Amino acid sequence: MLKTLSATLLLLLTSFPIFSQIVEKIEPSYISTIQFRGATDQSQLPIINLGNRVQLSFDALNGEEEDYYYTITHYNFDWSPSDLSKSEYLDGFDEVRIQNYQNSLNTLQIFSHYELTIPNRDTRAIEKSGNYLLSIFNSDNELVFTRKFLVVENIASVAVEIKRARNLKVINEKQVVQFSINSPNLLLINPKQTVKTLVLQNSNLKAAITDLVPQYTMGNELIYKYDTEAYFGGGNEFLAFDNKDERSATNGVRYIELTDVYENFLYTNIPRYDRPYTYNPDINGNFVVRNVDAQNQDIEAEYVRMHFNLQYYNDLGDKELHIYGNFNNWTIDGSTYMKYDEKSDTFRNSRLFKQGYYNYKYVVVNRDGSIDEGAVGGDFWQTENDYTVVVYFRDLGARYDRIIGIGGANSTNITNN
Repeated sequence: MLKTLSATLLLLLTSFPIFSQIVEKIEPSYISTIQFRGATDQSQLPIINLGNRVQLSFDALNGEEEDYYYTITHYNFDWSPSDLSKSEYLDGFDEVRIQNYQNSLNTLQIFSHYELTIPNRDTRAIEKSGNYLLSIFNSDNELVFTRKFLVVENIASVAVEIKRARNLKVINEKQVVQFSINSPNLLLINPKQTVKTLVLQNSNLKAAITDLVPQYTMGNELIYKYDTEAYFGGGNEFLAFDNKDERSATNGVRYIELTDVYENFLYTNIPRYDRPYTYNPDINGNFVVRNVDAQNQDIEAEYVRMHFNLQYYNDLGDKELHIYGNFNNWTIDGSTYMKYDEKSDTFRNSRLFKQGYYNYKYVVVNRDGSIDEGAVGGDFWQTENDYTVVVYFRDLGARYDRIIGIGGANSTNITNN
């Protein structure tokens, strides 16, 4: 059963927009395993080239085989509505029923699996770059959930480097993103007003850095050599479990029970902030659905109730512990809340996950809704993270923000300044 956040904290979370005038609608409890993909097998924030496809899939666990519809809306850099009409950025139309769905096969938890690919015969093409919101509605025209994605036209090249912080107080904890933008075929006039950038760690849009301006220019090149303004906590390698076989104890799973569904109990985790950094391969917070015995992963993978257990003795005060990852789009809600169990003197959570390989971490959530990602796992400069820089441009007199380039780097190539 889902645990509920305190009313005060929940109110603060819903009114704490991070780089967003439009807040993504969190899916209801009967919608699960929302996978949003561009060119990768892993579910993560899709950043696709203009003309490429994006895929959304999700499961409805209520067994009602409902009809769902989608809309696509264009937004500015700050996620305020753009001035473009739908006919200007879409070839075709939306407000169309998702036609591709299948019912689960041989699973204890009954569900319907829905898939949407864009472009399709109704929405033939997305014709403008920029920020987009994909909204899913039911047959009563009620909004069920939304997801953001980005469309890029590759005009500018973006070179990205990861550095250690120059501030000795945080040199062992922070990773700094420095980058340059080169646009030989597009004159970036008055770039401090016309060019905006979005810096992402592990594709997490909710923790993005958005307020950087170019420090200086060299010909057609814009240079960003910030330190404090452009650093992220290095974090630690994500914890993980792999229950591709729901009936045997595999990676991270201690033991198994069978009730209405399979119950997988994970090993008890402990804080790592005060322990030496140890490299452990991960997929940076993402997840992959898989069942070792299934021919069709989408409809034959079981839903398993995963039991998390954390031994944490630091004084939380009025803060809360949560599990955190892209398994629910980096969302803090009642389903991620770690409740203190007096009998075991640990914090516990149980929630349904579709079989697969999942990354997660434990975080502390403050009363104002902000998240301290390193409070439990620690922050280390050695941690492997993916970084992405997205470049927006709005020419003088233009009506919308284009995305003209992206660049990326991994912190395995981190260097000293």
